[in-house]
Amino acid sequence: MNAEDMQAIADTLMRVVTPEMSPKQLIKAVQKEHPKVSKKDIARAAFFSIIANADQDHGKAKNLQAFAIAERVDGTAE
Repeated sequence: MNAEDMQAIADTLMRVVTPEMSPKQLIKAVQKEHPKVSKKDIARAAFFSIIANADQDHGKAKNLQAFAIAERVDGTAE
């Protein structure tokens, strides 16, 4: 994935993530806009988004952090 794709997915994550979303719901929402993106790339974009946006929206950054860590630790990322 190139930097432009990573930014686009990160922007989508920040737009769609909500506190009550499950990881599956978040993946589905992102894949609706980016049909060919893998779970692994979504998790990478989530970490990228956390770094880029942590100071702007703490709640969303916290939700994305929980998602990204769960995807990496559980080994569910493709």
